[in-house]
Amino acid sequence: MAQDRVDVAIIGGGIVGLATAMELLIRQPQLSLVLLEKETQIGQHQTGRNSGVIHSGIYYVPGSLKARTCVAGKERLLRFCDEHDVPYHMCGKVIVATEEEELPRLEGLYERGQQNGVPGLELIGPERLREIEPCCVGIKALYSPTTGIVDYGLVTRKYAEEVARMGGAVLTGREVTTIRERSGVYEVSTPAGTIEARHIISCAGLYSDRIAKMTGAPSDPKIVPFRGNYFVLKPEKADMVRGMIYPVPDPRFPFLGVHFTRRMDGAIWLGPNAVLAFSRQGYGKLDLTPKDLLETLTYRGFGKLAWKFWRTGMDEMYRDFSKAAFLKALRRYMPQLRAEDMLAGPSGVRAQALNVRGELVDDFVVNHQGNTLHVRNAPSPAATSSLAIADIIVDSAVQAFDLQ
Repeated sequence: MAQDRVDVAIIGGGIVGLATAMELLIRQPQLSLVLLEKETQIGQHQTGRNSGVIHSGIYYVPGSLKARTCVAGKERLLRFCDEHDVPYHMCGKVIVATEEEELPRLEGLYERGQQNGVPGLELIGPERLREIEPCCVGIKALYSPTTGIVDYGLVTRKYAEEVARMGGAVLTGREVTTIRERSGVYEVSTPAGTIEARHIISCAGLYSDRIAKMTGAPSDPKIVPFRGNYFVLKPEKADMVRGMIYPVPDPRFPFLGVHFTRRMDGAIWLGPNAVLAFSRQGYGKLDLTPKDLLETLTYRGFGKLAWKFWRTGMDEMYRDFSKAAFLKALRRYMPQLRAEDMLAGPSGVRAQALNVRGELVDDFVVNHQGNTLHVRNAPSPAATSSLAIADIIVDSAVQAFDLQ
C-alpha cells in the first residue's frame, strides 16, 4: 500500500482509533488505510493512563450510547482478550453508601443497572460488604461481580497488530498540523510528510475539537482538559482492597469522586481527583501551556461551568495539593487508612467535551461533515466500549461515505 495516498486516514492512535481501524478493515479489507498518531508510541494518553476498569454498565442512562455500547462492548472485549491471550480479572466492584441520603441514589443505580442488562447485581448490607471488602465500611452497597480490570495499553497494542495484519499502516510520530481539501481529496500534513486521503475519521481525544476545526467542522463542543491525580497503596498494604470500592455518584456534581481500584499488576490506585489542567497534556500539577489555558478560560461555556461549580472546583484544587484532604475523602470508606500507607501515584488528563451552555457532554458524540467523521466525545467507558463504539463509527462512515 502506498502510504502517501489512501482511501481512509484515521487520526488518533488511542484505543478507539485503533478499534475503528480494525473494524473498518474487517468489513472492507480492500480499503487502503493509514492511522496517524502524533506520539512515538500508540495509546500514550487517555488509553494508557486510565484506571484499567472493565465497566459493566451500571451508571449510564438506559437507551444512551454509553449504556448500549458498554454492555455490548464489554462482552466483545472479553472475547477479544480470550482470543488474543490478553489477561484480565473479574475482581468485582462495590458502590458504597455511607450516609442515609445516598440510599435512594444507590437503589436508583440498581434499577438502572437492571434496565441496562447488567448481570449479577446485588444490593447488600454491611455484613456482606465486609465479606467482599473486609476493610470497607458502609451502611449499604451495590455489588457488581462482573466488573473487572485489564491492561488497556496491551489491548490497544493487540488491536494495532490486527490492523497491521490486515494491511493497514499504523504510523507514529505523525502529528497532524494542517488539513486541506482539494478536488475531493484531503491533504493531511504531518512533520514527516503529507498523506492524501479520500476520507478522514478523527478519533483524536484531547485534540478532537482542533482536528474538527481543521476540516471545517464546528469547533463546538470544546475539549476542556481535567487532570486527575492518584495515590497508590504501599505494596505491603495492597491486600486492604480485593477489587474496587466506589462512591455513590452525586448528580449535583460533575465528577464521580475518589475510589479504590485494583490493577492487573496488583497495585491499588487511590483516586483520582478532578481539577482543571492547564495543558492538554498537563500531567504535572504545574504543567502549563499558555495556548491551551487561554483557549479554556476564554471559552464562554467554561465560564458558565466555573460559575456553577466554583465551590466544587475549589474543593478539588485544595485536595490536589493536600494529602490530608485526599486521605479524608478516602477514609470515608476505609477509616483505618493512614497517610503513611499512601504513595504518590500517576496522573491522567480527561478530554471532557463542554458545550457553549456550560454543560458537560455526557454521552458519546459522533458526527460527520463532508467526507470527514469526528468522534467528538469518548469519555469513560470508552475503553470498555471500544469495539462497540467502533461499530457505530464504521456504520456512520459507511453510510456517510461512498466506501468501495
